[in-house]
Amino acid sequence: MGICASSQYSMKKVGTLRWPHPTTKIIHPDGKLQELRQPVKASLILSQNPSCFLCNSELMYINSPLPHVPGDELLQLDQIYFLLPLSKSEATLSLQELCLLAIKASEYISLLNRAYSSQKISPFSYKRSCKVGTGFKYPVRSGNRNVVF
Repeated sequence: MGICASSQYSMKKVGTLRWPHPTTKIIHPDGKLQELRQPVKASLILSQNPSCFLCNSELMYINSPLPHVPGDELLQLDQIYFLLPLSKSEATLSLQELCLLAIKASEYISLLNRAYSSQKISPFSYKRSCKVGTGFKYPVRSGNRNVVF
């Protein structure tokens, strides 16, 4: 897993951060977090990841098919999207899988907050994406198969 973030942030009060610009967050299958400062069409992300599709985290429901973000749709700021393998495109989302994705998203937000609030970690320059190991491993079994995202 990894984190990426902007170096431009400001302190609201001790322990609380306020980023001056909202970002679109995309969580990749390989554990990379990509942040975008401006809305872009989904087709741009999809063209860079031809074996994947995008899901808006707010439109994912248990026992429902994974909703694909259309290529002509603008990815919205302050939204989290999951880039998932095409092999999952026809699958329905189980409670375990939804929980796993929610944990990933929550951990990324928590890591970003900790990275910026820690005096030991100096902010790094904004990059479109980066990969930093975090050691997250969530073994989940569903029936006779491992669930991997």
